[in-house]
Amino acid sequence: MEAEKKYITTEELKEHNKAGDLWISIQGKVYNVSEWLKDHPGGDAPLLSFAGRDVTDAFIAYHPGTAWKHLDQFFTGYYVKDFVVSEISKDYRRISNEFTKLGLFEKKGHGIFYTLTCVAIMLSMVVYGVVKSESILVHMGCAVVLGMLWIQSAYVGHDSGHYQVMLSPGYNKFAQLLAGNCLTGISIAWWKWTHNAHHIACNSLDYDPDLQHIPVFAVSSKFFKSITSRFYGRELTFDSLSRFMISYQHWTYYPVMCVARVNLFVQTLLLLLSKRPIPNRALNIMGTLVFWTWFPLLVSCLPTWTERTMFVLLSFAVTSVQHVQFTLNHFSADVYLGHPGGNDWFEKQAAGTIDISCSPWMDWFYGGLQFQLEHHLFPRMPRCQLRNISPIVVDLCKKHNLPYRSLSFWDANVSTLKTLRTAALQARDLTNPIPKNLVWEAVNTHG
Repeated sequence: MEAEKKYITTEELKEHNKAGDLWISIQGKVYNVSEWLKDHPGGDAPLLSFAGRDVTDAFIAYHPGTAWKHLDQFFTGYYVKDFVVSEISKDYRRISNEFTKLGLFEKKGHGIFYTLTCVAIMLSMVVYGVVKSESILVHMGCAVVLGMLWIQSAYVGHDSGHYQVMLSPGYNKFAQLLAGNCLTGISIAWWKWTHNAHHIACNSLDYDPDLQHIPVFAVSSKFFKSITSRFYGRELTFDSLSRFMISYQHWTYYPVMCVARVNLFVQTLLLLLSKRPIPNRALNIMGTLVFWTWFPLLVSCLPTWTERTMFVLLSFAVTSVQHVQFTLNHFSADVYLGHPGGNDWFEKQAAGTIDISCSPWMDWFYGGLQFQLEHHLFPRMPRCQLRNISPIVVDLCKKHNLPYRSLSFWDANVSTLKTLRTAALQARDLTNPIPKNLVWEAVNTHG
């Protein structure tokens, strides 16, 4: 005889919303993942973001079919009795199932092989040009190629971090460490930690770390109230320094992007040396040390300190194109406070992302991320399939009256600068009760 089902309400589910007492629901079944939090392959941030809520759509997006069999060990015996699935969620789950049946998540193409081949060729060119040539023009050309190498290598790290691009999980992990830690000096562990949180709570001001750039940038005046970052667990203080820097952020945007790579190095170092539990910490440290062995050695082969400085700055500046691209996808999109609910996850992804329109022959340049909404809805899908599913996503957004924004690279830059300028002018409002210093007063005396 089948046991009688036990039910709880969505309000009762919300009470289990913190570490140590963390429940979620998937397709109406309630799971206790409190102990799983520290072992979750995607890190603790996604689970903490959805604590006490339904996670069905996000679970479907980030997990292959084989993951469902692992849920039973966490089942509490309870079902949610008053949760209603929205129409957009029903459609999303339907097309996700159709894509699975078509094998689109498994048809990976040869993009990664081509990219790795190009990276190997570019690295050979850089080493040969630096070591064998005495021409400063050749050396600066090598700096440009090195910057392009880092861009393409980052795409490999991104792809391998989201889905199996190699023949086995072991080879996939190797691709992550090689493309991330060894070639770019940016830890794949740091990337997973922040990137998974970004995907789950896309454009949430307090949950998405990709928007939390105080004191350098602020995309919304809501940051001026010193909100608390749920990701970092600290207050994002809007003080006199923040006001001064943000007041001119539409002017400093591109210069900062030219040296943004330094921040990624610092973030990698802080995470690897922190007390946080980090999967494969030793491998991440070893891979990062590989980078900090070959890169300084390569730079030391240049004849003068002037050339070495120019080489490093130019290679960093080239990667600014990629840093700009990442911000174009989100900075001027809709933002909100809090985390996405179980029934509006799709809507939050659509509202918080902007696609970049380009010709197919430019797909290599964007690494597939020009289809940002498609990637956010189906993060496990290989980049070679994103252009194919884009019309389906467009139709789905139209059906449910959701935004689908696809801008040219130029228009996306204009939109981002407008967002930054709007926030900058709001930050200059001296009626806000923020402590001012003499530098601030001197610069802004005449507006």
